Amino acid sequence: MSDKIKLLLVEDDYNLGFVVQDQLKEEGYDVVFASDGVEGLKKFNDNEIHMCILDVMMPKKDGFTLAKDIRKLNTDVPILFLTAKNQTEDKIEGFKVGADDYLTKPFSTEEFLLRVKAILKRVNLVESEVMQTTFQLGKIEFDSENYNLVYENGEEKKLTKKEAKILLLLVQNIDKVLPRDVVLNAVWGQDDYFVGRSLDVFITKLRKYLKDDESVKINNIHGVGFKLTVGE
Repeated sequence: MSDKIKLLLVEDDYNLGFVVQDQLKEEGYDVVFASDGVEGLKKFNDNEIHMCILDVMMPKKDGFTLAKDIRKLNTDVPILFLTAKNQTEDKIEGFKVGADDYLTKPFSTEEFLLRVKAILKRVNLVESEVMQTTFQLGKIEFDSENYNLVYENGEEKKLTKKEAKILLLLVQNIDKVLPRDVVLNAVWGQDDYFVGRSLDVFITKLRKYLKDDESVKINNIHGVGFKLTVGE
């Protein structure tokens, strides 16, 4: 059901990942699974995630780096770290990057599920939360769920999935500077030169789609990123 609490589980040990998934599903949670940090960030951006459960030691992007990237996109979503290490400095690092709790492997099913419930209770998460999918940008309506722009005259413009993702990130950070690396990591899972050039092409396209309303602007913030503004 769409009103279930959705958890992102990022764990490179497939056996443990499947066991943990089953445990969470039995408790009634909806689980999105990823096996590395890059895939995890993309799935975080593709879904409305209510809580993240992240392994620390992972290929491509470790759990601490993934948590930092997630925090750039969402400062509130709770994060639980899973780790094979039990060193104080690792726990300190975890809390520095925004962890809500920390669980050392091996752990019991009962303790794990109790920690998940405790974190969700602390953030007062309820299952009836609904993600906003329709936004008014001046005279243009943006439907992020259906990748669609509707203009004042009734005409519609279908967006690609990546175009819609980028515009949604801009809308969610309206009047704020959205760093380039955040967009690149969230949409492409990496921030190298070539995907950076692709992002510039997408931004140019979005500006073209939004030009019907001159009050809607995507501004370049040199050397940093982009800023969406809607005003007179």
